[in-house]
Amino acid sequence: MQYKNLHIKRLTKKQWQGFILPIGYTTDCHYKTEIKNVGGNFTVSLRMERFPSPVTHTPDENDFPDRLYAPHWVGACAYGAFDGEKLVGAIEYCPENWTNRIRVTELWTDENYRKIGLGKYLMNIAKRKATERGCRMVILETQSCNTDAIGFYLHEGFTLAGVLAYDYTNTDMERNEVRLELGWLNPDAK
Repeated sequence: MQYKNLHIKRLTKKQWQGFILPIGYTTDCHYKTEIKNVGGNFTVSLRMERFPSPVTHTPDENDFPDRLYAPHWVGACAYGAFDGEKLVGAIEYCPENWTNRIRVTELWTDENYRKIGLGKYLMNIAKRKATERGCRMVILETQSCNTDAIGFYLHEGFTLAGVLAYDYTNTDMERNEVRLELGWLNPDAK
């Protein structure tokens, strides 16, 4: 990482539970998702398209903002990146024992600290934990319109693992905000 003052430390549940991460983004592109059923044979396609005008998603528009240690992530663990005392990045992951995976539940870097290797460093924490635990995969969720995040995940070795066409609302396909599951297959898993 380029910033010499950055340090990583574990974020304890006692101190950080409920902390809202300021996750937001602006995009002018999305992956147009199409699902076709022809005679019982399904095809899914994702094709990069431009929005007519940029779309912005902000943390305050969401009824369910990104919070650390949400109650439904039993067993979650979080790490933060600090520049001095300022939190500038965080990752939270949660074991999914029944599928032998680790799910990244939160990943955030402050916009002023992007493109310096911080996101990669944080993601490597989850990958290392998956390897230590013998997990077969690291999995995460993103939206088909969060193309910068998708590009980052692809660069980090993730691949498409699933498409949930109507996970957020009954109009996800029309809004071009489809839930994508991306996964990193652990090469060390048996």
